[in-house]
Amino acid sequence: MQQLSYFELVGFGPNGWGLALLTATGMTLAVALCGFLMGSVVGTFVAWAKLSRSLTARSIADGYTTILRGIPDLLVIYLFYFGGSAALGAIGSLFGAEGFIGVPAFLTGALAIGIVSGAYQAEVFRGAYQVVSRGEIEAARSVGMHRWLMFRRVIAPQVLRFAIPGLGNTWQLVLKESALISVTGLVELLRQSHIAAGSTRRPFDFYLTAAVLYLLITWVSTYLFQRAETHSMRGIRRAS
Repeated sequence: MQQLSYFELVGFGPNGWGLALLTATGMTLAVALCGFLMGSVVGTFVAWAKLSRSLTARSIADGYTTILRGIPDLLVIYLFYFGGSAALGAIGSLFGAEGFIGVPAFLTGALAIGIVSGAYQAEVFRGAYQVVSRGEIEAARSVGMHRWLMFRRVIAPQVLRFAIPGLGNTWQLVLKESALISVTGLVELLRQSHIAAGSTRRPFDFYLTAAVLYLLITWVSTYLFQRAETHSMRGIRRAS
C-alpha cells in the first residue's frame, strides 16, 4: 500500500483527516471560549470581593486565587470530572441507578477552565481597577450617580480598557489549558491528533499540524486583542 503524502494525510480527501482536525479545532475554540467567558464572570465577582471593605470577603477571595493559581490545572480537571461523577453517582443511586455516571466532558472542561481562569482574571480586573483615576470616581459621586450607574458608565469601561492586555495573556493560557481536557475524552485538537497519529502511525505529522493550528489561533487572537486595545485607547494620551 502506497504511503500517503503529508498533504493527502491532513487534507480533505477520502483518506485525509482534514475535516476531523478542523472539527476538533472548533471544539478547542468552543471549550476555551466558554471557559474564558465563565472565568470573566467569576473573576469580576472575585475582584470585587478582593477590593471590598469586608475582611471575610477579602479572605475568601484571596484564598480562592491562591489555591487555584497554586495547584496544577490538570488536578482541577480531575477533581471536577471524578468529583462530579461521584456526586452524580450518589444522586443516581437514590433513584436506583447503578455504576459509574460520567460528567459530560465538555461541561467538565468549561467549568474547570472557567474556575481556573477566574483566579487569574480576578487579579487582572483588580489591577485594572486600581489604575482608574480616583478623581473620576469622586466626580461621579459628586453629581449624584448611584453605585450601579457609576459602575456602568465610569468604572466598567475604564477597567475593561486597562484589563485588555492582561485578558489577552489569560486567553492564551486558556487555549493551552484546553489541551488538558483531552484526558476526559473530549475530542478537541490534541485528542484528535493523538487518535489520528495512532491510526496512521504518523505521529510527527499530526502533532506538527496541531502545533501549527495552535500557533495560528494564537496569532489571530493576539492580533484581535491588539486591535481591541488600540481601539479602546483612542483619545487617551499615553505617558511618554
